[in-house]
Amino acid sequence: MVDPELKDIVQFDRKKPDVYGNAHPKSLLRSIMEDGEPLEKLTNQHIYSSEQFDRKTLLQLFRLAAKYEANPGRFSASLQGQILISAFYEPSTRTRLSFESAWHRLGGDIMSITDRSTTGIAKGESLSDVAEMFNNYGDCVVLRDSNEASVKEMMDSLRIPIINAGNGLDEHPTQALADLYTIFKWRPDLIEEPPENPIEICIIGMPSKMRTVRSLLKLIAKFPLSFSKVTIVANEKESAVFSKGQKEQLTAAGLNVEVTNAFSDAVKLADVIYINAIAWEGNTFKEYGAKYQLSNRSPLKPQAIILHPLARGEELCTSLDDTPHNWYFAQARGAVFLRQALLTCLVRRVERVLDII
Repeated sequence: MVDPELKDIVQFDRKKPDVYGNAHPKSLLRSIMEDGEPLEKLTNQHIYSSEQFDRKTLLQLFRLAAKYEANPGRFSASLQGQILISAFYEPSTRTRLSFESAWHRLGGDIMSITDRSTTGIAKGESLSDVAEMFNNYGDCVVLRDSNEASVKEMMDSLRIPIINAGNGLDEHPTQALADLYTIFKWRPDLIEEPPENPIEICIIGMPSKMRTVRSLLKLIAKFPLSFSKVTIVANEKESAVFSKGQKEQLTAAGLNVEVTNAFSDAVKLADVIYINAIAWEGNTFKEYGAKYQLSNRSPLKPQAIILHPLARGEELCTSLDDTPHNWYFAQARGAVFLRQALLTCLVRRVERVLDII
């Protein structure tokens, strides 16, 4: 029995939303007509870059993620008998647990590696040899490594799918998928072509340095009519903000891209604010844009939402946690269902769930 004096501390209200931004996924589910063919193309595919996905595949993947989120208890055996090799050679909390949660929720088993020094790689074993062993031990690999070349090196030897869960400064495609899934859950009308009310997105971060920003921009470019303006906020010259040819690629796709260091002016006009500060470089991280900070005193639109890949630092104040602007916790929650959808497709189990609403 709970001590009456402690009752208010230890009990919680199950009816109270755990986070803001938990838009019901069925709104997105109803907005996309089901077509399994684009998802079939993902079978046994390696997932290396956001560029791999076309518009149709993205929408069907988001629909499947929404189906999982709307009916989380109905697909608990989709990956039964399958084994995931979770290899995280760079520190991670959310991404690793998100993938492992997704796989467990679908009934699969996991072998997890969280320290490179405990593997044969520390003895000089090549990644291609490690990949040959992985072929015999599991059905799918999720790899995070600070070395940008590691994923591609393993891809050449793998006969099972591998997912890039972050490789140095290069990309983080599944984070970007979760980010765009969150935006479309918030505004399902944005998938219309063209949408009646496109949005402005403000991205605080360096596309040349931050893999989350780089990957998100590549996905946004698949939906140029949904975004009336993309504002990049950085305290560097434009030549340093983008990698060579990066901005040109975005504008060629139809995006209206602007770079500014006027932080307050940019956030007060934005419908979606995506903020990040950390970029992994080598075996550690470097902070960029530390002078930019969001709080409940920031000049935000009343209906604006904030996204952050987490972990956060001082750039995102906890004073925003209990406001309707907070969609970053829902973003992390939705990433589990998005990864469930992707993993199901990669290991040929998508037909088991497509016909269930």
